[in-house]
Amino acid sequence: MASDPPHWGQSVFRESETAVPYLTFSRSEWAALRANVPLSLSEDEIAVLRGRNEPVSLSDITEIYLPLSRLLNLHVTALRSLNSMVESAFLGCPRITVPFIIGIAGSVGVGKSTFARLLQAVLSRWPDHPRVDLVTTDGFLLPTRELEERDLMQRKGFPESYDLRRMISFLAAAKAGERHLEVPYYSHDAYDIVPDRFQVVDRPDILIFEGLNVLQTGSDRSAVASDFFDFSIYLDAATADIESWYVDRFLLLQRTAFRKPTSYFHHYRDLPPAEAEAVARRIWSRINLPNLEANILPTRERARLIVRKERSHAVGEVRLRHL
Repeated sequence: MASDPPHWGQSVFRESETAVPYLTFSRSEWAALRANVPLSLSEDEIAVLRGRNEPVSLSDITEIYLPLSRLLNLHVTALRSLNSMVESAFLGCPRITVPFIIGIAGSVGVGKSTFARLLQAVLSRWPDHPRVDLVTTDGFLLPTRELEERDLMQRKGFPESYDLRRMISFLAAAKAGERHLEVPYYSHDAYDIVPDRFQVVDRPDILIFEGLNVLQTGSDRSAVASDFFDFSIYLDAATADIESWYVDRFLLLQRTAFRKPTSYFHHYRDLPPAEAEAVARRIWSRINLPNLEANILPTRERARLIVRKERSHAVGEVRLRHL
């Protein structure tokens, strides 16, 4: 005889200790929610998508990303059905299908980019929504020239370093179903916006919008980025672990990308290891840590889902906000 499904109060659900009502799942509990979603990525595909110093395995895909893709698929399907029913009944005419927008937030160095790329790949395997675009907020940073004029180069990544008007206009247009939207292209090599180069977003089924500031509310504008999200995710970890990952990534880039003459950080290429580590920790403590503490971490409980990483980079816990 099949066992009864879990219900409130059983051990599969544990209330989070935060003020916001979350259901807390261990890794194994979350993995059990995969149901029959098939594995859709190979080891070779994962190798291409993972970050420079972020180990991701097939077990991460099956235990974390596949249950998440199932949850998001249910949300996409339900929202489409609701919109179709309400708009045809109330307005008397069908509306175009607009992108389901997912916001992904978290600190510098926590692994947002890898998480977003893998989620994009897994979601695009669903026949209900094969067109999944990924946009990062890097494209909405002010150009280096303007940051220098405003004395903001040491505040890059803080809210004031972004063209928030352009960001909100893009999200509003995407949610309205507009076609052929252009997002400025950001080069990590040049550490700047590339003039006259754009990413084109043309009404995808799902739009993943990833960045430091996507859940922030501190603005004098009438709308903020999260107003346009249908689902939001915060990638979390202990601050000491994020600092360690950031330093490791900096040292790896020093041996690789920074060696390119076109790299903005080319001048760091020949630093001895101890000096390079000291530079990385100084950048972390002066820029990234204050931004995390003042502007990013306070937005964590605004997310619908909190994904908590352990020191090994593996996800150890997932918190799902009550609907």
